[in-house]
Amino acid sequence: MFFLKLLSRLPLRVLYALTDGLYVFIYHIWRFRRELSLFNLRNSFPAKTAPELEQISRLAYRNACNMIAEILKGAVISGEELRQRVRILNVEVLERFTRAGQSVVLLASHHCNWEWLLLASCLELKISVDAVYKPLRVAAIDRFMLETRSRFGGNPIPVKDFLVEVLKRRGAARVFALVADQTPPREEEKHWTRFLNQDTAFFTGADKIARITRSPVFFVGMTRISRGYYEARLQLLAEPPYAGEGPDIIERYVRVAEAHIAQHPADWLWMYRKWKYKKPLYA
Repeated sequence: MFFLKLLSRLPLRVLYALTDGLYVFIYHIWRFRRELSLFNLRNSFPAKTAPELEQISRLAYRNACNMIAEILKGAVISGEELRQRVRILNVEVLERFTRAGQSVVLLASHHCNWEWLLLASCLELKISVDAVYKPLRVAAIDRFMLETRSRFGGNPIPVKDFLVEVLKRRGAARVFALVADQTPPREEEKHWTRFLNQDTAFFTGADKIARITRSPVFFVGMTRISRGYYEARLQLLAEPPYAGEGPDIIERYVRVAEAHIAQHPADWLWMYRKWKYKKPLYA
């Protein structure tokens, strides 16, 4: 914790210089998950040439290393500087719901810098933000991330407790924020669909939360403007009343997230093990 907090005090330009070196080591020397990254890209974009895929892979690793610098800086960055670096362009689209006392569900993906997106949302939305997270194995890093995510009023909730906490808090207007392109464990309930040209499993929790709380659902599309500067735009996916049950909401999310990734492929986390297992024959 002490070392991470010490690093966070360095100027961002110095942190970027350190993570530029980290990129060279990870991508060119260690070659960490390079084959996995290219495998995912080939399956997702079969029409692209090998040099095109290699270029996307290199940029994706560089952008991921940039994010490490930005996550560290997120522990101390001021609200004023964060507002300059992350602009949510149309936050007013939420107001007709929140002014009426309704909660809203925000669905993001592993695109650009979802950690800064959470911090910026806490600053701009003027309403409590409950964000689902998966605890990290290294306790010190987990504590560092929890403290960082809690800045500006954020309320991180472990994924295993999230649905229970939603039920407890459904009487008050809140924002429920999820990075919804994560892969559920084999034994958990899931929704299978085609995503980036592959059979892909998704959590169904976002769909359930929206129906239980009768909340509208928005996709948050984040775009990199330049290193350390982003814009995000909210897109309404669904709003109550909802009829019956089913994966309709998560399916809408999948289609919009897929299009956004295809438009900005180098900003997605291609070294992430999204396709951990195959779709069963009976699913």
